[in-house]
Amino acid sequence: MGLHARNVIGLFGSVAIGTMLASMAAQAQDGAQTNESEKKGRVTLLDRLVLGAGVEKVAIDTPQSVTVVEQEDIDQEQATTVGDVLKRIPGVNTSGSDRVFGQTFNIRGIGAPESANEEGRIIVTVDGATKFYEQYRMGGFFSDPELYKKVEVLRGPASSTLYGSGALGGVINFVTKDASDFIAEGDSGALRLKGGFNSNRNGYLGSVIFAQRFGEDAEFLLAGNYRTADAYKTGNGSVVRSSDFQSWSGLAKATFNVGEEGKLRLSYQQWDSDADDQDYAQVGTQPIFGTVDRHVIDRTAVISYENPFTDNDWLDLKVSASFSDTNVDQTDASGAPMFGLTCATSLLFCDTEYGYQTWQFNVQNTSEWSGDNWENFLTYGWQTSYQIRTAESVTLGGTPAGINFHPEGTDLKTGVFVQNEFVWDERLTIIPGVRLDWHELTPDGSTGVTGSMTDTAVSPKIAAHYRFNDYVAVFGSIAHTERFPTIDEVFSTGGSSNSFLPSLGLEKEKSNNFEIGFALSGYDIFQEGDGVQLKTTGFYNDITDLISLNPALVAGPNFIPGYVNIDEARIYGVEVELAYDSDYVFASAGYSHVIGKDETTGMYLTTVAPHELALTIGGKMPEKDLKFGWKARFVAGPQDPARDSATPPPSGSTRFAESFNVHDVFLTWTPQQGQFAGWEANVGVENIFNEQYKEFLHNDASRGRTLKVSLSKQFGWQ
Repeated sequence: MGLHARNVIGLFGSVAIGTMLASMAAQAQDGAQTNESEKKGRVTLLDRLVLGAGVEKVAIDTPQSVTVVEQEDIDQEQATTVGDVLKRIPGVNTSGSDRVFGQTFNIRGIGAPESANEEGRIIVTVDGATKFYEQYRMGGFFSDPELYKKVEVLRGPASSTLYGSGALGGVINFVTKDASDFIAEGDSGALRLKGGFNSNRNGYLGSVIFAQRFGEDAEFLLAGNYRTADAYKTGNGSVVRSSDFQSWSGLAKATFNVGEEGKLRLSYQQWDSDADDQDYAQVGTQPIFGTVDRHVIDRTAVISYENPFTDNDWLDLKVSASFSDTNVDQTDASGAPMFGLTCATSLLFCDTEYGYQTWQFNVQNTSEWSGDNWENFLTYGWQTSYQIRTAESVTLGGTPAGINFHPEGTDLKTGVFVQNEFVWDERLTIIPGVRLDWHELTPDGSTGVTGSMTDTAVSPKIAAHYRFNDYVAVFGSIAHTERFPTIDEVFSTGGSSNSFLPSLGLEKEKSNNFEIGFALSGYDIFQEGDGVQLKTTGFYNDITDLISLNPALVAGPNFIPGYVNIDEARIYGVEVELAYDSDYVFASAGYSHVIGKDETTGMYLTTVAPHELALTIGGKMPEKDLKFGWKARFVAGPQDPARDSATPPPSGSTRFAESFNVHDVFLTWTPQQGQFAGWEANVGVENIFNEQYKEFLHNDASRGRTLKVSLSKQFGWQ
């Protein structure tokens, strides 16, 4: 299967590159370079705008790997979890399981829920508010895809300059819906009703969005969603226990125009799921841990102000304050009967509330100046966050006891950054930047540990992008970042079956990342107005002082630190993105091949997914308002032959799988005129051949054949 994937991407890429080169040669002979609006007849997947600083850029013009998922993609996917939205992005995977309580993210081989420290290596934001959660046998992000209109994934450590030190894997930005996304021109309000169903099994969605504009200076959005589903079946008919759920989610958002150009936004969203008798372990089926009643609530509140001050080149101001609160209330655990473990003998099974609360404040400004054939944008700012990790103490034998495997404490971070973007002749872009962060970890008294831990981190980078013409560009970057240890890594003194000393001497992790790539664009190739683009990125990430559980730990009490630094790991590979669009045909492809090794032992890293090719080919019938297509993923077997499930997996291994390919089909109907205007229908069948397969980074098999249907109707008024 891996060979099949390589053959397909090779053939597809060769045809695309050959066609584009021929087109570029012909277009070059026709005359001088055209301007942006003249050369592009449409917006492909690689032409989507990327949020950032300096000159506005689309994905293909950024000097790093960036993918933007928009509302159309989310609706077409009929996503149940946020992981469904990301699964076709090269180099990006979910880890853990497909349960709503058991999913977290992995970028370029970084991220896995079995290790508490992994979540800190990828920065996840919602409208700029940083989200973070870590708990034993749980996922790291709880939300509903219906809340979002856009997801942006920036791969690699170069994003640390603007988003915070330690983004070894990259950054995932979620952007919530706005009232203006639904209010048509000339209207003052809109109401959108949506219902959905999926057959695997008995999954239902109900969604209501109300949007209202008040005059010219204020608008308001109120959205509510309800989802429910039974435990899903895999391709061979097996039921994945505790994958059933029901959840409520909502979003309230107000936007005000302040002065001539200022914009003030206030938003609040909440996700709530209450499930009884769920498996304690949500990152994979492990019945030995028994069951628990679990109530999860995730809240995010943001207030932000932006003003471009177009009459003042020195000001382009963005200010925001946010609060994030994730709380997990666990009660009535059955314990681990096989081992005779209950709350009386293990804190793991006591009624407890776990939580993270984070307050954050950001200020960013961009100053601009220019000459005859150059522009310069200097972006600088300050970011501060204060995070509290909580775990409600329990009483054992009449004595209050802290949760030693989920230590309480605070994490205070503050950082300043500066990034300069110099653009010469609209061809050469050079982006140096540096960030300096300071942090302080302070344990709560319940941990039994005293004293704070402070440290600083520096994240410099330099990136360059050069456009030879409208059709060929090259780019590259060098970036360094450092990741602070987390509260769990420093102050934890126990696991599920043993205890150990706190890890007060941990060094911060350090990453040196190198990237180089090229981008090709072609226009009017097969028909007038079409466009095709190809972006290829090679990367090499050298990580030192990796933080990991101490290999010397064995079951029972251990009078050694629980976490230690290990020498070095290297992750390198290539990512390819291809996009084509025309009046009647569209296509896209994403390929990733990532290799990761522990340089100390020479062993493959178990957090690196096998190489993968994702394809989408579809057609349009504009006169019928129809769009349809086929999607496929071709995934190779594990790069480490010992982890191929065709052979017995290594003792204690949680990472084994085998190659697979899975195919989906979809149909979208969005009538623009007539009696059905305002309606939208999406129909899709996932895994149409009912393949039995397991993602390498998941601990359970994936869904079998699933029919998905959604229907929405929007009403507007003046």
